[in-house]
Amino acid sequence: MAEIVRMPKMSDTMTEGVVVKWHKKVGDTIKNGDLVAEIETDKATMEFESYQAGTLLYIGIEEGKAAPVDSILAILGKAGEDYKELLAKEEAATATAKSAAAPEAKKAPVETAEPAVVASAGAVASSAPVTTPAPSIAAPKVKEMMSTMNGDQRLKVSPLAKRLANEKGIDLGMLKGSGEHGRIVKRDIDWFKPGTFVSSSPLAANAVTKESFEEVTVSQMRKTIARRLSESKFTAPHFYLTMDIDMDEVVRARESVNQVTQVKISFNDFVVKAAASALRQHPAVNASWLGDRIRYNHHINIGIAVAVEEGLLVPVVRFADSKTLSQIAVEVKEYAKKAKEKKLQPQDWEGNTFTISNLGMFNIEEFTAIINPPDACILAVGAIKQIPVVKNGTIQPGNVMKVTLSCDHRAVDGVVGSKFLNTFKALLENPVVLLGQGNI
Repeated sequence: MAEIVRMPKMSDTMTEGVVVKWHKKVGDTIKNGDLVAEIETDKATMEFESYQAGTLLYIGIEEGKAAPVDSILAILGKAGEDYKELLAKEEAATATAKSAAAPEAKKAPVETAEPAVVASAGAVASSAPVTTPAPSIAAPKVKEMMSTMNGDQRLKVSPLAKRLANEKGIDLGMLKGSGEHGRIVKRDIDWFKPGTFVSSSPLAANAVTKESFEEVTVSQMRKTIARRLSESKFTAPHFYLTMDIDMDEVVRARESVNQVTQVKISFNDFVVKAAASALRQHPAVNASWLGDRIRYNHHINIGIAVAVEEGLLVPVVRFADSKTLSQIAVEVKEYAKKAKEKKLQPQDWEGNTFTISNLGMFNIEEFTAIINPPDACILAVGAIKQIPVVKNGTIQPGNVMKVTLSCDHRAVDGVVGSKFLNTFKALLENPVVLLGQGNI
């Protein structure tokens, strides 16, 4: 008997998913545990393995398309089985539920979306809906005009390649497709290196002489970032505490440590270790705001903000205060690699009790970060700068790092945050105490 396979909820914050790739096609036999598709969630691209068996009768979501959780992903059944009645019942039930849940909306201007499966040479085609108030600018006419303007030179592009090009800001006119009949496919996007030019089209080399733009569909990750940080910024009363830290001793300690360890220790690893040790001494900062109560966490799990192409991920170093510098370094490097390859799993980014955002490697001296809920605080770390400082009554060069602690005033008061920062500062300015015996 035919049965529906629904879009799975693959993370705690996932509301919809994008099918990046189908590994099965209609007519294929699927066994329990077979890899069926790759699905982009709000955090990563994950493999979806079937927990049902049968023949793939129907695909409900095309590659590159988004759909809400629990919508029809596919239908499985016996080979040749009629699934259309089941599909019709499901669609009718969905339509009834929508009409019952929402009041009748006023009539809105009619919008028509022209699928951008073909892009003119030298430009990235937009798939944004086009409002058509008059027949004179209907989509077929626009396509005819574009064809004339480009000498009917067109690039064939797969939907997935087009989406990836949009996300990475790659001009499709700069590519020469390696697919059938010159079609641009995913591998052409993966192999493209900025600064190369592989297209024979003279249009791509011309300077832009008219106004133009492109619109990129917001990814699941970016949607979640926007929602969560908007909620944090506009619901949590932030206040900020900034402090200068003398990093001369850490600079010397890092140089010495890296001479005896197999793992290269970064300044950020010292920051994580110092923050974890300071949190152990100031548990009120290691807190979570839960609305009607405050949770004071006994464990210390530090989230490390990692930048990826589509936004920001926060993998978690668990029980950070009990780990050595080398262990922290290995873990952070592995998380950064997995984040960039979209291989992080839900257990990698859940459960943080405190977060660190470090932009020092981008030469940013000072900034404020938005709290990562439900944490009560986040630490923004700037670059280490060599500046004139006064020591023992004389001016001399010194290495100084600015940090800013963002606090949720509902859970953490100014004095509490200040005491934490002073302990954090003392540990970095005297790293011998921070490292201790067996902490390297």
